[in-house]
Amino acid sequence: MGSAADGSLANEKAPAETVGVGRYVEMEQDSGPNTVKSRLSGLLWHGGSAYDAWFSCASNQVAQVLLTLPYSFSQLGMLSGILFQLFYGLMGSWTAYLISILYVEYRTRKEREKVDFRNHVIQWFEVLDGLLGRHWRNVGLAFNCTFLLFGSVIQLIACASNIYYINDKLDKRTWTYIFGACCATTVFIPSFHNYRIWSFLGLVMTTYTAWYLAVASLIHGQVDGVKHSGPTKMVLYFTGATNILYTFGGHAVTVEIMHAMWRPQKFKAIYLMATLYVLTLTLPSAASVYWAFGDELLTHSNALALLPRTAFRDAAVVLMLIHQFITFGFACTPLYFVWEKLIGLHDCRSLCKRAAARLPVVVPIWFLAIIFPFFGPINSAVGSLLVSFTVYIIPALAHMITFRSAHARENAVEPPPRFVGRWTGTFIINAFVVAWVLVVGFGFGGWASMTNFVRQINTFGLFTKCYQCPPPPLPSTGAAPNATWPPLPETPYNITGLAPAPAPSPAHFFGRHHRHHSHGL
Repeated sequence: MGSAADGSLANEKAPAETVGVGRYVEMEQDSGPNTVKSRLSGLLWHGGSAYDAWFSCASNQVAQVLLTLPYSFSQLGMLSGILFQLFYGLMGSWTAYLISILYVEYRTRKEREKVDFRNHVIQWFEVLDGLLGRHWRNVGLAFNCTFLLFGSVIQLIACASNIYYINDKLDKRTWTYIFGACCATTVFIPSFHNYRIWSFLGLVMTTYTAWYLAVASLIHGQVDGVKHSGPTKMVLYFTGATNILYTFGGHAVTVEIMHAMWRPQKFKAIYLMATLYVLTLTLPSAASVYWAFGDELLTHSNALALLPRTAFRDAAVVLMLIHQFITFGFACTPLYFVWEKLIGLHDCRSLCKRAAARLPVVVPIWFLAIIFPFFGPINSAVGSLLVSFTVYIIPALAHMITFRSAHARENAVEPPPRFVGRWTGTFIINAFVVAWVLVVGFGFGGWASMTNFVRQINTFGLFTKCYQCPPPPLPSTGAAPNATWPPLPETPYNITGLAPAPAPSPAHFFGRHHRHHSHGL
C-alpha cells in the first residue's frame, strides 16, 4: 500500500486512466501453498474480479422485489411500468457510477497519504467524511444504515410471505422467527469478498424465477374478463413508481462491493451492465404477469399468489427463499462493518469473535420484521423515504460539491467522459437527478407510499400474526371437513389504501370464488 503514496508525484502527472487504487488484501486470505484446498477456496470463497462484482451487483439488485413488480405494473399501467423501469434503471446506473468515482477519488487520496486499507473495509460514510467532512458523514451514515436495516427487514418479510404459499401449517410470524434464525448465520461471512459462489447462485435463482413468471403467465393466458385499467388513482401511480425506484436503488452497498475488488477502478461500467441484465428479467416477467391477470394484481402484491401451484412454482418459491437469504447478507454485511468499527473489533482476525459480535445487529431486524409484516407496501415506503436520499440525492450532491472548484476538477482521478458533456454535462445531469427524485420520488412518492402504509397499519395492526392470510374455516356453515378454502385477495382492503373494504360475505368462502376483486376500481 505504501507504493501508492511513494509514487504520488508520478501519479499526479500521469493520465487519469492510469491512476488506480491499490489492491485489496482481505484479511482472511493467506499466502499458503497452492493446494487443492486453496484452489477450491479460491473458486468458491475468495472473489475479487470484475466478474464477481458484476454477479454481486446483478444478484443484489433484484430479489423479492421481482415478485412485486407486476403489482406495480397494475398500479402504473403497462406503458408507464416499462418506461419507469428503463428510466430508473438508467438513473440508478448513473448514481452508482458517481459513487464509484467518489470512492476511487477518496481511496487514491488516502493511499497517497500512506493509509493502509488491508484490514479495513471502506464504506460510503467514510468516503463522504474524507471528501466533504463529518456533517456529510453523519447524514450519509444515518440514511445508509437505516436503508440497509429496512432492506434486511424486507428480506425476512419476503421469506415468510413466500414460504406460506407452499406450507401454510405455520403462520407467517412463526416463519419470520425461523428465517430470522437462519439469516443470522450470515454473521460468519466476513465480507463481500467472500460472496463469490453465493452471488452466482443468487443470480441463477433470480433468473429462473423471472422466466418462470413470464412463461407460466403466458401459458396460463389471460383470465376471463381481464381488465388493464391502470393508472386510475394518483396514490396508486406514485406508490408503483416508488417501488420501481426502490428496485433500481440497490447500490447502497456499491462501496463495499468495490472495496472487495482487486482493481476497484474497473467498476465504473459494471453496475450498468448488471442493470441491463436485470432489465431482461424484470421487464418480461412483470409485463407477462400483468398481461395475464390485469387488475387482479391490485389485490395481490405477490405475483406467485395468482399462479397455480405446480412443481415449477414450488421450485421458484424455494429458490427465492435461498436468494433472499443471500440478499439479507448483502444488506446486513455493511451494518456488521459499522457495528464492528463502533465496538473496535473491525480489525480483529478471529472470525468467531467477529461473528459473535455481529449477532446484536440481527435482533432489531428480526423485531422490525415482526412489527411491520407488510410485504409489498413497505418496499414503496422504504424507496421513497430512504432510497431516494441514500443512493440518488446524496451521491449526486456529493459529486457536485466535491468537484465544485476548478482545482478539484483539474486534479480529479477520474474526470467525466466526453459523451456526457464532461463537467458541465455531469453537473446538469446531477442537478436533474436531485430535482426529480426530491419532487417525484420523495415528495409525491413519499405521500403515496406512506398513505398506503398507514392504512395497512390501521387495517391489520402492528404485530399481526399472519398478514393477508385467509381466515380460518367457520364451523357453523356445515362445510365438509376437507373442503378447500379459496384464498382471500392479497390486499383485503380498498386498493386506494384510503378506506378498508367491507368484510367478505360467507358466500365468498363457501360459494363460488370470484376471480375479480374490484374493491373500488
